[in-house]
Amino acid sequence: MAEKVEELTVGYSENGIEIVQELDKVILSKGAWSTVLFRYREWDRAKEDYGPEKYSIRRYQKRSGEFRQQSKFNISSKAQAQALIGALQKWIDE
Repeated sequence: MAEKVEELTVGYSENGIEIVQELDKVILSKGAWSTVLFRYREWDRAKEDYGPEKYSIRRYQKRSGEFRQQSKFNISSKAQAQALIGALQKWIDE
């Protein structure tokens, strides 16, 4: 497990294949409770290629010097991400 929030990743490899490829991340908050936004894509075994970009907001709690994931929300498409951005922007502008 990660000891620093900067070390957190969604990347995952299995049998030499990067199953979940992390493309980017943004640390939204740091501390005993940290929030990280990840941009990633997953390996499609049938197509032998990576699928479309996905996004995940994950919340971690630091316990005994290590971060442990407590919750996550996956944004499964660019359309869903745009809808989320639109709703947040509307609320912020009010």
